[in-house]
Amino acid sequence: MAAPELTSLRSPRVIAARRLAKRSFRAKERRFIAEGPQSVREAVGHLVEVYVTPDAAERHADIVAAALDAGVPVLTATDEVIAEMSDTVTPQGIVGLCRFLDTPFEEILAGRPRLVAVLAHVRDPGNAGTVLRCADAAGADAVVLTDASVDLYNPKAVRASVGSLFHLPVAVGVPVEQVVSGLQGVGARILAADGAGDRDLDAELDRGTMSGPTAWVFGNEAWGLPEETRALADAVVRVPIHGKAESLNLATAAAVCLYASARAQRAPGGCRSVTFS
Repeated sequence: MAAPELTSLRSPRVIAARRLAKRSFRAKERRFIAEGPQSVREAVGHLVEVYVTPDAAERHADIVAAALDAGVPVLTATDEVIAEMSDTVTPQGIVGLCRFLDTPFEEILAGRPRLVAVLAHVRDPGNAGTVLRCADAAGADAVVLTDASVDLYNPKAVRASVGSLFHLPVAVGVPVEQVVSGLQGVGARILAADGAGDRDLDAELDRGTMSGPTAWVFGNEAWGLPEETRALADAVVRVPIHGKAESLNLATAAAVCLYASARAQRAPGGCRSVTFS
């Protein structure tokens, strides 16, 4: 087995990668770190470099081969070097240095999205990444993080997305008022998800009001959506609690809402059967 190429924690590459743990440096360099085999595998089209231990290179030879085929440099490193680059307690031996990949909001609008998740005032990076993963699984066309939400490229958000970050367009830093007006302008109905909403999700499904283009707005983990944001929506919808649970957490509620829309849109006559000209 060849000796690792990166062995010093003082290597300029290692120092540069470690600095990306801070948002200011990520914004300056427009680069971020993806950790673990799943994230690096999905990130191939956005990679600048890959760092991997010799052991991990053998375990994940397919990822190394895909990176090399894409013209991405792959450097072997010691366990200590990978740990220094990583944000996790138990690194998996492979990290990727990635370019920013957010999509301009205007480009998302131009695609006339039919299902969008909007993260307004979401501050927890793990929740942000998980909602992005839910949106990807439900077949959403895009995700938007407003200017009051957490950084998309926070290491915890990247990990929590489990590769979904690389699957669908994501816009960042857009004021919520601009998000709502833009999506309404391309025909989307804006639904604010809130436990105190005056509309019931089950009732909305029964009425057949959810088959058209829809954008769900999800709020802060602790205090939900402020009144001024709820007032922008076409409807404020609650997920019904049929049992004794006090509430649902953000990611669970988002999954329920997004899948409800996905099912309604795929029913006969839903917007997924419509071709825009």
